[in-house]
Amino acid sequence: MTSKQSASDPRPGRRAFLRNFGKAVASIGAALVGGVGALGKRGTSHAAVTHPAPPAIPGYDWNEHQWGYGIDATRCIGCLRCVEACKAENGVAPTAHHFRTWVERYVWLEGEERPRVDSHADPGNIAASGGSEKEYRFDNRYKDKGVYKAFFVPKICNHCRHPSCVSVCPTGATFKAEDGAVLIDHTYCIGCQYCVQACPYGARFYNYEDRVTEKCTWCYHRITKGLQPACVEVCPVKARIFGDLNHEASDISKFVRDNRVQVLKPETGNAPTCFYIGLDKEVS
Repeated sequence: MTSKQSASDPRPGRRAFLRNFGKAVASIGAALVGGVGALGKRGTSHAAVTHPAPPAIPGYDWNEHQWGYGIDATRCIGCLRCVEACKAENGVAPTAHHFRTWVERYVWLEGEERPRVDSHADPGNIAASGGSEKEYRFDNRYKDKGVYKAFFVPKICNHCRHPSCVSVCPTGATFKAEDGAVLIDHTYCIGCQYCVQACPYGARFYNYEDRVTEKCTWCYHRITKGLQPACVEVCPVKARIFGDLNHEASDISKFVRDNRVQVLKPETGNAPTCFYIGLDKEVS
């Protein structure tokens, strides 16, 4: 989402609907006859676009990599520097309600069986940031409470091996790259939001200004140049880990090999490549 995007989500009227309908028809037709998108050549049908040609990035071959992501929930301190870095790096709207990555706080109070959960988008946390929606903080609402247990859980797109978002996309705009990243070719996105509804992790949002869907890309423009995602780079406690699963010596390979990792909602069959340690059963 661009930095100039409005935080409001106006619903398109009849004329806008007709414009979008025309765009949808034209885009689906283009996908069927083939064409060249921003991220590579498209095929002759939706089934044929599941393996588009690699993007023209000098010195990068997506067949040589298999990216993966790790989160150590026992390390996260809820500083939210990752959220701020992601927004700055990717031009996400500077509001607390639009984000590609977020952090949830889980708090168990004495005598309560279920946790209380909030994120940086909670009104109390926005107020704790001085009303700013460009810098994020968790408030101290539990300082006088009997806290039994508490921790933070960072979340992003899970870049699943069997992504439901790809299955429902009618134009092939959302696709699984050979290196493991789930990407969106906005040349073909018609804004139908099927992928938003299909994602069981709530990791996608709709950009009402550009009329396309957005989500975490692992900072694809960075990782294809040998850099880390912005959120990983700024984490002060190394709670976020990224790397190439094809390389045994990479940080992510060591993380998966040396820990009893979990994934979110394994029952969905999406097979995430975002691996966690330190989660309680209440986290989903």
